Amino acid sequence: MTVEVQHPLNDVDIQSVGNLVAAVREDAAKAKTTWAAHVTWKGGFQSEARVRGFDPVRSDEPPALGGTDTAPNPVEQLLGALGNCLAVGYAANATVAGIRIDNLTIDLKGDIDLHVFLGLAEGHAGFDTITAKVRIESDAPREDIEALHAKVTASSPVGHTLGSAVPLTVDLTHTAG
Repeated sequence: MTVEVQHPLNDVDIQSVGNLVAAVREDAAKAKTTWAAHVTWKGGFQSEARVRGFDPVRSDEPPALGGTDTAPNPVEQLLGALGNCLAVGYAANATVAGIRIDNLTIDLKGDIDLHVFLGLAEGHAGFDTITAKVRIESDAPREDIEALHAKVTASSPVGHTLGSAVPLTVDLTHTAG
């Protein structure tokens, strides 16, 4: 008896992705998804986000911003979310294209002027710039890697969210304690 062990390219379950593509082609409504998180303040500048059934993701600020430095702060998590989204994009699109990735790293950084956050000015409180440096090790030809890069940057949900004005609504409910 022979047992065949399959090691999918880049460890990506491309069949599941293909099944989703087929389902969306059959019914466009299946492309509309909603994602959610529930955040609970834990005192000071600490909070935690619960997403689906996963362990909470903690957040805190560094001491210079009044926190106790027990976890990454929200803007660091935002950079991490962008990097993780890009990594998924590279893995998925490389696999579809038959490109083996030997190593992938993404270094991200962003610049924020704290004047608005600290109440010293009005205006834009978020990142002024975000840069991501992607390093891919692969035997694929450079033009294939450049095409992969173009496809990923053109289709990253987090990248597109950060790069465009997205309507944001923050509703308030107040209960007397």
